[in-house]
Amino acid sequence: MTFDIISAVPDLLRSPFEHSIMQRAQDKGLVEINVIDLRNYGIGKHRQIDDYQYGGGAGMVMMVEPLDNCIEELKAKFNYDEIIFLTPDGNNFNQKMANRLSLLKRVMIILGHYKGIDQRIRDQHVTMELSIGDYVLSGGELPAAVLVDSITRLIPGVLGDGTSALSDSHQDNLLAPPVYTRPENYKGMSVPPILLSGNDAKIDQWRMDKSVEKTKAIRPDLLEEDEE
Repeated sequence: MTFDIISAVPDLLRSPFEHSIMQRAQDKGLVEINVIDLRNYGIGKHRQIDDYQYGGGAGMVMMVEPLDNCIEELKAKFNYDEIIFLTPDGNNFNQKMANRLSLLKRVMIILGHYKGIDQRIRDQHVTMELSIGDYVLSGGELPAAVLVDSITRLIPGVLGDGTSALSDSHQDNLLAPPVYTRPENYKGMSVPPILLSGNDAKIDQWRMDKSVEKTKAIRPDLLEEDEE
């Protein structure tokens, strides 16, 4: 899968994609991540990419021309399954969306900054608008790292155990059950005996029961969604 990410501050994305699972996924050739510097398409000798908004108001807006030129150049070279704009007023990103997006071949991700991007880019090019939560950040770089990481780990071959992602929280609208590792006893706290029994069927049932119990206590809304 290929991610083409348009950013006004590309250096902010360097670390998240150059370590751990993300780096290994790229080394294996399972994922390609290209970060495009929007400044290369800026206007004039200062490579301007933002300007004051029409109608007045606080905050600068990313200009239509640099973004349009960048997007059109990429679209002329590649076919995109989705062109995503990360914005606080987009649809809330969730695990179901990550599952669906992980099946795609190539996506473009547009990152906002300042007060946002010129609406004409959203009208002309964007096919999906996503938010990682009901709050505002300084730019789209951190949300992009979240989005790409959550999708990449679902791609077959990325994780060492291919079934690991299937037991994560929010798969099947349930939170993940408690997990334990060695030592068996620590400061008077013991691992539940069922996990030491070797009985796979009973362990699976225990984990399911704990997932349901935890979801009811912390996120009952997820169970309500499942009933709809």
